[in-house]
Amino acid sequence: MSSRMHDNVERAQGTAASQPSVTVRGIHAQIRQDIVTLRLRPGVRLSENELALRFGTSRAPVREALIRLVEEGLIEVLPQRGSFVSRISLAAMQRARFVREALEVAIVRRAVERGLSSSAQEKAVATLAEQEQAQGDPERFTLADDAFHRALADDIGIAQIWTILEREKSQFDRIRFLSLPVITPVASLIAQHRDILAAILKRDSDAAESAMRVHLSEVLKSAETLAAEHPDLILNDA
Repeated sequence: MSSRMHDNVERAQGTAASQPSVTVRGIHAQIRQDIVTLRLRPGVRLSENELALRFGTSRAPVREALIRLVEEGLIEVLPQRGSFVSRISLAAMQRARFVREALEVAIVRRAVERGLSSSAQEKAVATLAEQEQAQGDPERFTLADDAFHRALADDIGIAQIWTILEREKSQFDRIRFLSLPVITPVASLIAQHRDILAAILKRDSDAAESAMRVHLSEVLKSAETLAAEHPDLILNDA
């Protein structure tokens, strides 16, 4: 194993190597999280053999996971060279934001129409509490942030909608993580989540839609600043 890859894998792997039977979904989720949180940075080469050793599995599920990551734009394959973590594409981020906004606006409008279930309300409130506690930990905060949005998506009765969102928002997530907490104040994001939930509970679809659009526009405020500060990480191709 190259020293560069070894260092990155050591930072990224956590306890994954102790899990002898890991699924393609699990491998994909872990590598995706490592890329989004910059434990695996743009330009790092990903070896099927080294990843198979990391996850304690054969190369086949690793290869399938990498294919999914290529489809999400998180990995690029260079002929005769291999697979590498891609830079963050501002153009892809803007496309992802467009798709995510369309889906999430539809989610909150449906939530208003149907009424949010008591279990979904409890989950959403619990994620807000978790976000408050995680303000100094960007990774923990982003997981709680996703849990808030997923609680709304899971409650509206449209199967697999969160799977679609997860696939589409990878570049969005990378910019979001990089912006925390300096460029994008975490307290503002929490307040926006509270506004979204309050509008849904008041059964005000226009207010819920407006609050969601405001929330999802935060990433645009930080994108160009981050691109100027981190040209090694971000491809300004918008």
